Amino acid sequence: MAGRASDIEERVRELLARMSLDQKIGQMTQPERTHVSPEEVKRHHIGSVLSGGGSCPGDNRPADWVAMNDAYWTASMEEDEDHLAIPILYGVDAIHGNANVLGATVFPHNIGLGAAGDPELVERIGRVTAREVRAAGVDWTFAPTLAVARDVRWGRTYESYSEDPGVVGEYAGRIVRGLQGGGGVACAKHWVGDGGTRDGVDQGDTVVSEEELRRVHIAPYVSALEAGALTVMVSLSSWNGEKCHAHRYLIRDVLKGEMGFRGFVVSDWNGVEPLAGDHGEAVAMAVNAGIDMVMVPERWMEFIGALREGVEGGDVAVERIDDAVGRILRVKFECGLFERGRPWGRRGANGSSFGSRAHREVAREAVRKSLVLLKNEGGVLPLDKGGRILVTGWGVDDRGRLCGGFTVEWQGVLGNDRIEGGTSVWEGIRAVAPGAVLGGVGGGGGEGVGGPPGMGEEEGDFDAAVVVIGERPYAEGLGDIREAGPVRPGTNHLPAGPGVLEPYGDTLELAVLHPEDLRAIRGLSGRGIPVVAVLVSGRPLVVDEELAASAGFVAAWLPGSEGGGVADVLFGDFDFVGRLPMGWPGGVGDAGEVLFARGYGLRMGVARRSYPPGAGTR
Repeated sequence: MAGRASDIEERVRELLARMSLDQKIGQMTQPERTHVSPEEVKRHHIGSVLSGGGSCPGDNRPADWVAMNDAYWTASMEEDEDHLAIPILYGVDAIHGNANVLGATVFPHNIGLGAAGDPELVERIGRVTAREVRAAGVDWTFAPTLAVARDVRWGRTYESYSEDPGVVGEYAGRIVRGLQGGGGVACAKHWVGDGGTRDGVDQGDTVVSEEELRRVHIAPYVSALEAGALTVMVSLSSWNGEKCHAHRYLIRDVLKGEMGFRGFVVSDWNGVEPLAGDHGEAVAMAVNAGIDMVMVPERWMEFIGALREGVEGGDVAVERIDDAVGRILRVKFECGLFERGRPWGRRGANGSSFGSRAHREVAREAVRKSLVLLKNEGGVLPLDKGGRILVTGWGVDDRGRLCGGFTVEWQGVLGNDRIEGGTSVWEGIRAVAPGAVLGGVGGGGGEGVGGPPGMGEEEGDFDAAVVVIGERPYAEGLGDIREAGPVRPGTNHLPAGPGVLEPYGDTLELAVLHPEDLRAIRGLSGRGIPVVAVLVSGRPLVVDEELAASAGFVAAWLPGSEGGGVADVLFGDFDFVGRLPMGWPGGVGDAGEVLFARGYGLRMGVARRSYPPGAGTR
């Protein structure tokens, strides 16, 4: 905190008293960077700007981000008779590292961290993330996601630490302390119940009693607020048919009243639009419900006009505006934004620690601890570093697939070109096993078949094969497992209600989603080669057939940029310590059959290197 609470409150009151209605409304407005210029930030008194997934300045280097933020900051601080100097607060989706930026350290997505069972590690990850966010001149990250995923068909399952609210709650306080202790502003999201929607449909309806909502979905926020989370983002989903963005009881009565939250509440991307057919009515509903800052990427000028009309017409009370702006100013004072100075001159901006070896080692540790061993028939693991190992599968030399969604682009990327630094699984194996051979996918057909020239070497005898299988990158509704629904033309990170984005597929069965994976495993095991399958996925999948055909099976989740951590464990430098953060489905996946219960995870029994006490425990 930048000063004593009493001093901050006095500064808030003094500044608020000087502000006109237009200046106040400007502070409540958050456009997307491609739709607002620095000149417009000054002219309209804009309080915050954000980057949508994949939206980046220049060549997408830290220096480009610092230069952009410096321009916005300078515009916001140009004071004259019509403008007050109130620094801009820039926001990004740094949900597993500052992964929008090229060369960033990309951590495992939350589901993998939940498997690791190490809250202290999560706090360290928060601090590293904050440093890499600050290196880009940014202060605010829209993290952590505190969803308690109850249906793995949900396309955002990988953003959830666990199906257990106790685990999510334990992590919540630690990640907030890490992010804000590292000099950033955290944002607990999405308030509330986003992980409990019916059938796992993104932006859907969470149909539960208030008792269950509090016990499961609200509970993790308690520790986040106790740790000092300065902002909270509202969910695009509904609770029992009522949109959370218009839910006064949940926002004003429960979050701000009962739970005593004194920071500010921000809407999600275009979250106001679906509330009513009339834009002015929708704006009034959201602000009256308790939303303080409104994320309006494109229609921000229309929002400003609608809110001004709402206040002048008596639909929104001036007291509600003052409360909202007071909260925004309080956060800016508490995080030290007024004293921080221009981005170019800030400590850590353009810092050499961005993507550094030290940061990547934290990520590699997280990868090692996140891996869950589901099968080890005949002690195939650990692999022999001196053995002849075939390394194959669509994802074996693809860092983009390891990182998943919200990496460089909203939906993630494929290949190695845009994931700078780090290692793929193949690169990690090659470094420790000189006899390993890179091969093709093996089963024929399907996406990702083929590989580099000279792959005929895969013919012959091998002691074992590592086959990397699983999902391609996705984010939000495009990751849902459900029947295909209507797709709104022209959508680009523009959620507009449940079912509007084409789903990933209509089944959790990997053999149906990606039949080439099973063909590859069977083709190798049929030659008498013991197969170790490494599943890269954002959720548990139905893999009964792949399990049966493999000697070893590892759930690697979405490990991020440091795929070498997979090799560390496969070859026995470290043992498996990960345990399932949620139940693993079997059968057809929709009949409630659980193949492995939450907490399941095998060990190899190696002890070449040790973890700190408590690692991989619950």
